[in-house]
Amino acid sequence: MKTHLVPLALGLLLAAGATVAPEPAAAAPALRQVMFVGNNWDGTVDVIEASGSYGRVGRLNVVPDRTQRLTEIYLNPIRLAFYLGIQQGPGEGHDQLVDDMYTTPAGDALVISRPSFADVVSIDLTTGKLRWRFPVSGFRSDHMAVSPDGRSVAVSASTGNTVHVLDIVTGRQLGSFATGDKPHENIYTGGGRYLWNMSIGEVNTDLDAPWLDFTKGDRKITVADTGTFQVARTIDMRNRLDAFGRSDLSDAVRPAVFTPDESKLYFQVSFFAGLLEYDVAADRITRVRELPQNPATDPDRTTWVNDSRHHGLSISRDGAKLCVAGTMDDYATVVDRATLTPGPLVTAIKPYWATVSADGLDCVISEAGADRVTAISFATGQAVASVPVGDHPQRVRIGNVPAGWTAP
Repeated sequence: MKTHLVPLALGLLLAAGATVAPEPAAAAPALRQVMFVGNNWDGTVDVIEASGSYGRVGRLNVVPDRTQRLTEIYLNPIRLAFYLGIQQGPGEGHDQLVDDMYTTPAGDALVISRPSFADVVSIDLTTGKLRWRFPVSGFRSDHMAVSPDGRSVAVSASTGNTVHVLDIVTGRQLGSFATGDKPHENIYTGGGRYLWNMSIGEVNTDLDAPWLDFTKGDRKITVADTGTFQVARTIDMRNRLDAFGRSDLSDAVRPAVFTPDESKLYFQVSFFAGLLEYDVAADRITRVRELPQNPATDPDRTTWVNDSRHHGLSISRDGAKLCVAGTMDDYATVVDRATLTPGPLVTAIKPYWATVSADGLDCVISEAGADRVTAISFATGQAVASVPVGDHPQRVRIGNVPAGWTAP
């Protein structure tokens, strides 16, 4: 049939009562679940298998605009002062080029917070080029969180005392809210209705003696309503710690995890080798567990990285086990949640984060001091795999890339 006769033939068929099948919708591209490891000091992200062998899939450069950003910084004396302060403080003499990262729902871009550049960027996973850039308030970006529907991403602006919530695809700001001093961890709850932010206060001074705790600033949990970005609740752990009889502990809440039903919050605090349990409904601390201390760890608290003693916490999918990164004590351990009893201590060099593998079987820690990630079985508490990655791995997140993806 000639092309110009097609509309006529179609009209005759419809007049005769025939039906024409609609054009099939384009199938969504196939995705592959992977694990992203942010190598903070060299500005790369390693992509590895999300479970099993944890074999390497590829590596992504997340500072393709490095020269441009550094030029801007060096031409601005105030920005330069903060840049150098970040480098010599939390960066331990290095640039902080990738802190946190999440993929878009389509798995076509990776969104990254870059502390030294005080921004959040989206990197196209096919081309390696920037899609968008969002400068945060202040001079440093930090931890992020992605909403349960994957459509928005929250980032802490740690010197701006603000959390920005962005559309993960476009980078457009959806809203923001004020926090305590130095906002850090972010966690969505209630199916995405609420966003919890933990501020850790000033962690870059040597005023670390317990009696100087008052110099650390306003530390609190800020809970915001994601529909209005108004603060729904604030929680000052100082009062809860004092009521529990632990006025000796810092109230700077570090990494934290909720139980699957969100009834309990487990968290770490500055300078403490251990973890705490908080009952959300009762609004009180219910248990504190001290974990083993490495006798080789320098007791001088000013030598501990950014006031951390332990930094990194995850929870198994059934809520039965916790995985703890004992950062300054050079180990990780799986803790039974019912008794808070630790399992075997797995030697690790400066473990800095803990997450759960895609199959839920393992806890995966980043070893910032050994440039590798290590998987620890929740069932046995023993290490089952280690994979080399880039310089100073910190955050580890699960996401998606297109099936058959290769790094640009």
